[in-house]
Amino acid sequence: MAAVNPYLTFSNNCAEAFDFYKAAFGTEFLTRMLFSDIPDSKYDEKEGKKVMHVALPIGQGTILMGSDSPAEFGQLREGDNLSIAISAASEEEAKKLFDSLSAGGKVTMPLEKAFWGALFGMFTDKYGVQWMVNYDYEKKN
Repeated sequence: MAAVNPYLTFSNNCAEAFDFYKAAFGTEFLTRMLFSDIPDSKYDEKEGKKVMHVALPIGQGTILMGSDSPAEFGQLREGDNLSIAISAASEEEAKKLFDSLSAGGKVTMPLEKAFWGALFGMFTDKYGVQWMVNYDYEKKN
């Protein structure tokens, strides 16, 4: 069964915000990647220092996730800074959830294999809710 987690998007201060959340919850990051960590990154030095993805456990199996929005995505508007992130239990579940929930909506990133070893995609559903679907190929049990 899939796990569902909140995903926050920031203009330029994701690192600062997540250091604050880390101190408040007293936990350690599961992952923290910058845009400069992307193989053959196209981002300049300023954009490369922004957070591409961070994950922080905050209790009872919930993981608070976040990133900065690259300048190429335009101005971040209020309401666009929260998504629901699904961590699927299998590739089949990821595909089913992605296809079902994105029906009638707008796919912003097709469900494809990503450089970090996952199947990943993003969309806004027909009700305006933003979703991310991820399935990690190398599960650590």
